[in-house]
Amino acid sequence: ATKKAGMDERAAVVSIATALQESKLENLGHLGDRNDHDSQGLFQQRPSSGWGTVEQITDPEYSTLAFLKGLKQVDGWQDMPLTKAAQTVQVSAYPDHYAQWEQQAADLVAEHWNK
Repeated sequence: ATKKAGMDERAAVVSIATALQESKLENLGHLGDRNDHDSQGLFQQRPSSGWGTVEQITDPEYSTLAFLKGLKQVDGWQDMPLTKAAQTVQVSAYPDHYAQWEQQAADLVAEHWNK
């Protein structure tokens, strides 16, 4: 999806780290009382916040492209710490938690980017 969006490996790392924090890369549906409002999918995007329909945000490619669209709108995201770039798009209650996934995301991207 990152390549389809015309973005680079850094964008893939930011995306994967964000999805690792939000869902551990599990495409989560509605979790009842455990849901944060109406958050769903890999990025825990919310239909009520304009991310798309439930069907869209639980589609991994759509949700990744939606996240990347948001990332593209962040001036200077390429040079920001990962956690700041992710937080600017996600507006999480836990903005510093994305950083813990950066190395794992970078390793995944390095392993799969050229396949």
